[in-house]
Amino acid sequence: MESKKSRDDDLSLREVGDLAWRYLRIPAALLVIEAIYWFITIPSDTLAPIQVTEAWIWHNLTDFIYGEGATTYATHNGWWTRVDLNNYNFPGGSIGLYVSDECAGIHEMLFISTLIMMTDNVGWKLKMRSIAVMCGVVYVLNIARLVVLYPLAVSSCANNPRGYSCAAEMWQFHTFVYQWGFLFVLVLMWLAWFIWIGGAKRVAAASREDRAPLRISVREQWGGHHWVIIIIAFLLIGIAVDTTLNDDVFNSAQRAQNNCTALEEYSPTCADAEKTWNDEVGFVWSMATLGLLGIGGTILEFSRRDNDSSEDDSTPEKSRVNDSSEEDEILESDASEISASEEE
Repeated sequence: MESKKSRDDDLSLREVGDLAWRYLRIPAALLVIEAIYWFITIPSDTLAPIQVTEAWIWHNLTDFIYGEGATTYATHNGWWTRVDLNNYNFPGGSIGLYVSDECAGIHEMLFISTLIMMTDNVGWKLKMRSIAVMCGVVYVLNIARLVVLYPLAVSSCANNPRGYSCAAEMWQFHTFVYQWGFLFVLVLMWLAWFIWIGGAKRVAAASREDRAPLRISVREQWGGHHWVIIIIAFLLIGIAVDTTLNDDVFNSAQRAQNNCTALEEYSPTCADAEKTWNDEVGFVWSMATLGLLGIGGTILEFSRRDNDSSEDDSTPEKSRVNDSSEEDEILESDASEISASEEE
């Protein structure tokens, strides 16, 4: 008797898969976003327009706070992303920095946006408003991080001049914030938002409502936006293929890289060739990956359908109401509480 009861209490494979999807989909989504971001930012200055705006604000805000001439605005790799910190305590009078695509804050924006998008039982409009606010906060925090670099470098080099290593404290601060500081702040931001919207009740209500397993199938109904995505995806793949076959920069960089490798030559020319080659290869991989993801995400359809839906439809309405009246009352109370919190 006990063995039969224990077998009845065991989870089926479908239930195990459902639980795994519910609890692992957020880290899985973050890994996918991380991979996409990595492919996008392999070429240098992929996010150049955003980098330029941040460098311009950084330069002007630093000059406004610490005095005219505290920084010099210049170009790096053809883009206005370089900001030189100027002070007589610095070795040579200046320290050259620039806003790279990794320092633009987009990585952090994608992280917090993914956390919000994967939160259960939250309306689309509320998610979009929350993402807009969170990304704005991340942008401001990133600018504040850049502005703080100047006084850190001045203080460090004034107190302990050690040549070019006198700004080590500034670089340590930059590395810590980039690797751990932003992650800690982003998790706190999402947790505060989750509590503010009543996330615990929303997740509990979603877990009771959603019993159907996740199903992946080929899309049967196609809309106009699906065809637009497919066309754009094939265009991206076509650009990648055309670059590898016909692009002069790609081919010349490949030849230069092969020559340097064959001759085992180490020179500034070979370093530039390697950088150009890496950028070109990264561009091709980025275009091809985005295209393949667009095709796969459009052709495949992710849905939840209850296997017993046909049987439920044939059941008399009175029987269904009697069997689930208590559960409906719980769901209605949760829904009312959630709607009240959204109105506030």
